[in-house]
Amino acid sequence: MTGRNPFCRMFVPALVGASILQAADQKPPARPHILLVLADDLGFKDVGFHGSEIQTPNLDGLAAAGARLSQFYVQPVCSPTRSSLMTGRYPIRQGLQVGVIRPWADYGLPLEERTLAQALKEVGYRTAITGKWHLGCHDGAYLPRQRGFDHQYGHYLGMIDYFTHDRMGGLDWHRNGKALREEGYTTHLLAREAIRIIREHDPTKQPLFLYVPFNAVHTPLQVPEDYLKQYEHLKDAKRRKYAAMTTCMDDAIGRILRALRDRGMRDNTLVLFCSDNGGPVKNGADNGPLRGAKGTLYEGGVRVPALATWPGRIKPGTVVNEPLHIVDWYPTLLKLAGAPLDQPLPLDGLDAWPAIAHGKPSPHTEILHNHEPDRAAIRRGNFKLIIRVQRGGAPRRGQSEPITELFDISADPQEKNNLAEEHPEKVRELRAGLEVYTKQAVPPKNARSGKKPPGFKTPVVWGETERKGG
Repeated sequence: MTGRNPFCRMFVPALVGASILQAADQKPPARPHILLVLADDLGFKDVGFHGSEIQTPNLDGLAAAGARLSQFYVQPVCSPTRSSLMTGRYPIRQGLQVGVIRPWADYGLPLEERTLAQALKEVGYRTAITGKWHLGCHDGAYLPRQRGFDHQYGHYLGMIDYFTHDRMGGLDWHRNGKALREEGYTTHLLAREAIRIIREHDPTKQPLFLYVPFNAVHTPLQVPEDYLKQYEHLKDAKRRKYAAMTTCMDDAIGRILRALRDRGMRDNTLVLFCSDNGGPVKNGADNGPLRGAKGTLYEGGVRVPALATWPGRIKPGTVVNEPLHIVDWYPTLLKLAGAPLDQPLPLDGLDAWPAIAHGKPSPHTEILHNHEPDRAAIRRGNFKLIIRVQRGGAPRRGQSEPITELFDISADPQEKNNLAEEHPEKVRELRAGLEVYTKQAVPPKNARSGKKPPGFKTPVVWGETERKGG
């Protein structure tokens, strides 16, 4: 990895739109429509273009038509990844670095954060979300329509029932902030809404930013019977349902792509896809050769399948083997959209477009995988340091120091060989890097919401309690 450390600066200079940089007699390229699809709990190997037995022809087609991002990183669980995507900032900046935002939480993505949707809307984009929010719903001010989205459809929490759309007995299905009771499987419904938005959009008037964060393939493992029949040959019941849910999601993505083509928008649409964290192996996921799973700081928890495609702008068949992080989508998309990046809150993300479209090195000198009270991980160059203590903050019996692991990811992506004793100087270097983040981190908010409060009662409709801001 080459480039500047983003923390060496307090503010990011403003970036002007492409039109300003063009000569007066040249026609600037049109700003792209943006389709950003986020899968939930999809394992690294659980796509056809990574060799899976699961059928994902539409994702495979996108990967072949554009760029596969082979070292694309996210956070180990859901809400932190989504906050990183929406702000271009690591979740340590917001106190969201530990766990997910629970249904009973009294916080969300801090209101002072400028979101990706807000920034794109400021420069004329139509913005819409169809899917899972999971960045706060205890107060109306935290809901998508108050965070930059012109249109909202889907659910605020995680782990809802795919057919009843309930969580803990309360309804979690909404359109533009209002409760919505309708029948259907969520993956189908989210695709249907995305298609409707595309069909009704006038691309001659403004570009579209469509964010489709599916709740698939997160538990509960539920899927229509016709998809399940495709995987009767799989012996493990969880794997069978998981595979069927993945193919169903792939079909939904295919329908959305066809809608873009039918509307004449596909050639000028940048399509991005990735998972929000590594796959949970205990629920049927497969992270292939990568060590670990969802919730861990090993590669299997933070490296995910990812791709980017834009006809005529990204060369088909490209493989980007440079480390990138989901915080990078924020500055990358804003630059492509001609939106300014100057803002009071400094960014951690960097422009990934040269690496994706022009074969340049990663813009990062280092990537923070996460920094929690009892564990942390950082990658600098090819070396990755993981420091952890036993859950709960206490070292293991007879152990006075935290567990320290150092891996050369380029030579050992499976993280089999701990090089900490062999390279103590590298351990010291990366520890010093972690210390910088220690000083910058906001205390985790999840300490207040990790367990359901005594006496908590599930609302009839989630997101309609204390609607102060909306």
